[in-house]
Amino acid sequence: MRTLKQFLSGIDTIPIMTSWYLTDISEAKGKQELFKSQSPQKLKSLKEHALIESAVSSNRIEGIEVDKKRIGTVIFGKSLLHDRAEEEVRGYREALNVIHDQGANLEVSEATCKYLHQLTRGGIGDAGQYKKKEIDIIEKKQSGRSSIRFKTVPAAQTAGCMKNLMKSWHECIHETKVPPLVALAAFNLDFLCIHPFRDGNGRVSRLLMLLQCYHLGIEVGRYVSLERLIEQHKERYYETLKLSSDRWHSGEHDPWHYINFVCFIIKTAYQEFEERLGHQHQPHGGKTSMIHDAVNGFSGNFSVTDILGKCPGVGIDMVRKVLKDLQKHEKIECLGRGRNARWSKKGNWVISK
Repeated sequence: MRTLKQFLSGIDTIPIMTSWYLTDISEAKGKQELFKSQSPQKLKSLKEHALIESAVSSNRIEGIEVDKKRIGTVIFGKSLLHDRAEEEVRGYREALNVIHDQGANLEVSEATCKYLHQLTRGGIGDAGQYKKKEIDIIEKKQSGRSSIRFKTVPAAQTAGCMKNLMKSWHECIHETKVPPLVALAAFNLDFLCIHPFRDGNGRVSRLLMLLQCYHLGIEVGRYVSLERLIEQHKERYYETLKLSSDRWHSGEHDPWHYINFVCFIIKTAYQEFEERLGHQHQPHGGKTSMIHDAVNGFSGNFSVTDILGKCPGVGIDMVRKVLKDLQKHEKIECLGRGRNARWSKKGNWVISK
């Protein structure tokens, strides 16, 4: 709310680090479809693995753990659950299924937010309901003493703040005054500062992050667990959240610490996605098909370097070989000589699969 409201009038400057993250993520997003077309079986395995990691890690960040021997049964089974921890992990799995199945068709709204909370909390007590009393973020120090790290929005103001947060999100996305990914991270920061629920705010924030990624066309969270990456960098997560929430109530905070962290997580997820798929063995003809798809996707002329950028894991000699073959069959023509020569398609040809 506070952060998104600041951004609604536009951003004068974006920190250089943030700009680098946005550029890297944009490039990775551009390769997304090519990677997704490589190996359906490999992708299926990645999805199942990410589902397990997300449900386990997001709950473990909040101190909720289940017996490792029971994880498969809790995530994928239908048997009776043993305790409250197992119920919350399975509830998170169900929330993930809703997001993965509906994707960008699931609206970012208060109703969705409450529904996701209800799922993660297993429908008990105040699940799906905003907090009814004041709740502060308490920091426990090594000495054993506790102190208030952050005072959240008062219970009486929570509903109004959440309404404004959703309104600001949709305005930011539709008016495009702010890079969408920056708006996503700002929304996440504001949500955590509002702290709308008595418990489970961190888990809902991560689910909303995944949902908003789908709305922005970022699908890497389907194959690589964003929650697991956040858990692996938990200290940095809490530190950047602390830095960016300082003076949030007065609107004098610096949100870029946390925004950069969110961008870092998404960039890291894409790197891991490419590493897992980019080095796998290609089926016979698979690399040729990738090059055909790349060439077919160019609206104007292109170079060997352009193709390499769209075909991870494919070598330059393979690209040249396929181009020569297409030239031989009069599908394309070379517009120059040397390593920087440009190529052009002859007509609107499409390679059949």
